[in-house]
Amino acid sequence: MFQLVLFYVFSAVLIAAALAVITARNPVHSVLFLVLAFFTSAALWLLIEAEFLAIVLVLVYVGAVMVLFLFVVMMIDVDLATVREGFNRSLPLGLGIVVLIVLELSVVLGGGEFLGAQGLVQQTEGESNIRALGEVMYTQYVYPFEIASVILLVAIVAAIALTLRRRTGRRIQHPGLQAKVRPEDRLRIIKMSSESRE
Repeated sequence: MFQLVLFYVFSAVLIAAALAVITARNPVHSVLFLVLAFFTSAALWLLIEAEFLAIVLVLVYVGAVMVLFLFVVMMIDVDLATVREGFNRSLPLGLGIVVLIVLELSVVLGGGEFLGAQGLVQQTEGESNIRALGEVMYTQYVYPFEIASVILLVAIVAAIALTLRRRTGRRIQHPGLQAKVRPEDRLRIIKMSSESRE
């Protein structure tokens, strides 16, 4: 019963945060609501005892993708004077989101009543869902895992190839031609008579 109540509470917070991401007029508020949505999704992963997926969600999305979003927000033409003027207005919202995140994590991680969701295979002492996930991923799903890695590699190479342009008038070095140069190609000795100064 306790896990069911937590599930509905976290789901309601997640839906509200997701709606706030797309309805907020201030891009900084949208980023803060997206952080709340990611943390709430991680709390839902923790409810089904998938700690590895929860920490990966927090590290990858909150740690990397949110930094990228913040760079994008800062790169667009945002008037810093108006942002600083509205800091006092945004402070209660940011503090409320932080309090909600702390409450979610403390309920899931510190609750003594949290004994695992019903219907899941309970882990015995010494077992780890990270090890079980690794065994399944590298045995049963090894081919889809390798195909996904090849697709990601092709996407990286394609992104580099699309951004590589041949610019005219640009000076580039040719190491092969530089290695074949002889001294007489670069230096010319001229013999001429000296002139005296009067």
